[in-house]
Amino acid sequence: MFAVTERLLLRPGWIEDAPTLAAAIGDKEIARNLVRVPYPYSQADAEEFLALPADPLRPHFLICLRDSNRIVGGIGLSGNAEPELGYWIAREQWGRGYATEAGRAVMALADGSLRLPRIRARRATDNARSANVLRKLGFRSTGRTAMSPSLGRGPMETSWYTREREESSQALAA
Repeated sequence: MFAVTERLLLRPGWIEDAPTLAAAIGDKEIARNLVRVPYPYSQADAEEFLALPADPLRPHFLICLRDSNRIVGGIGLSGNAEPELGYWIAREQWGRGYATEAGRAVMALADGSLRLPRIRARRATDNARSANVLRKLGFRSTGRTAMSPSLGRGPMETSWYTREREESSQALAA
């Protein structure tokens, strides 16, 4: 599965991406804000991630620049009963709007093709930039905080968010 935006190509990762992926995500400042990413992040970790079977109902993508195919981040849905959005952007690419742009593409996929009624997300409470991205994508804070295990920094306090598919919200209001 692929998605194309004005500046980005969201594509599956391939085993050949392992060295570049490991270098891009293997930054302590990235790993500390993620739950499932260990620090340090090795090429073997990247190979293991890239070898995971694809789930068409819970797609995950590498975020690449359209003009160069350079990996600048990752984004995807995970979880069983209720899907959870997760994403990261390489530190040298922060502040360029790539997380929001990629997130809009994934939310369009979730609303349109996947028709997911609700998506949840969480962010480290000390990661205000992620709160801004989630707000721009239509997520609302649940007011719930919890301690979440992080492979990159140990336990971290997280804030939870949800986003309902627009059609679902309108149907409930009618």
